[in-house]
Amino acid sequence: MYTNNTVYIDSVDADHIRRERLYAGQLFIYTATEATQALRDFAAEMLEDAFAPYDPVTAQFDMSVERFVEIFGPLKPKFIHHPETKRLMRDVLSNLGCDLDETYLDVPRLRGVTSDAYLTAGVGYAHPLHRDTWWSAPLAQLNWWMPIYPFESESSMAFHPRYWAEGVENHSEEFNYYNWNAVGRAQAASQIHKDERKQPHPPEDIERDPQIRFVVPPGGLVVFSGQQMHSTVPNTSGRSRFSIDFRTVNIADLRVGKAAPNADSYPEGTSLRDFRRMSDESAMPEDVVAKYDSGEVPEDAVLVFTPDGSSKA
Repeated sequence: MYTNNTVYIDSVDADHIRRERLYAGQLFIYTATEATQALRDFAAEMLEDAFAPYDPVTAQFDMSVERFVEIFGPLKPKFIHHPETKRLMRDVLSNLGCDLDETYLDVPRLRGVTSDAYLTAGVGYAHPLHRDTWWSAPLAQLNWWMPIYPFESESSMAFHPRYWAEGVENHSEEFNYYNWNAVGRAQAASQIHKDERKQPHPPEDIERDPQIRFVVPPGGLVVFSGQQMHSTVPNTSGRSRFSIDFRTVNIADLRVGKAAPNADSYPEGTSLRDFRRMSDESAMPEDVVAKYDSGEVPEDAVLVFTPDGSSKA
């Protein structure tokens, strides 16, 4: 069953209308604004300082993969936790019509997908075909994706609309988010040549066509539901693709259960504790988390991942 896909470009819809359309499987594209460009410029400056004297998009051809990981691995949390990143994120979402008192944000992530299978694991892991909801993301989650440098279709993301309402086997029922926080995420930097972490995925390759790819300018945004089936296109462009992605939920929608439909996601736990209110960085209320939590909390589990593993159950 195929969904009727509509792509909205630079829409002026109010946020509540945008959310309803995203929950229905539609896609939104925004060209760069002053706020998104500022976020893009900040991330680019960090990358260029870290990889100097090399150009980040071609640095893979000038160093070993181990050296690339040594540089890029620490840069990811540095970007996430930088006060300037948080300030810029508030500007981006406010300018796009989000109510900062109702909008909760997961940490923005810096991603790098290298070319020609140079680095395919750990900090350079390119996600195969998946839904974020397989990893315990709430069905009300919205994903925002921004390229930092120009890129090609051969290094883009692909969306697979036939699976919006069509479920596939994926083993998400074996995935526990709190165990992933305790074990899987902490192992990212050690996964260099092959990623051996247990993650939800279809046991056999499934039909990927039809697929939709968007090539947007640096600082542009692609917005989609966490229920959307998508994948990272194997990068054959000869240039590393660097991007920023972040996730939001609206607490009013969470309280009333307004969200995308569930096609095939049955993990344990929830990522909702990762989200912080944009206006004051307060935690997600526990009564809201309880509505979406599921399964048992394993011994020595981590409710919210931190680099030092300090947030235990």
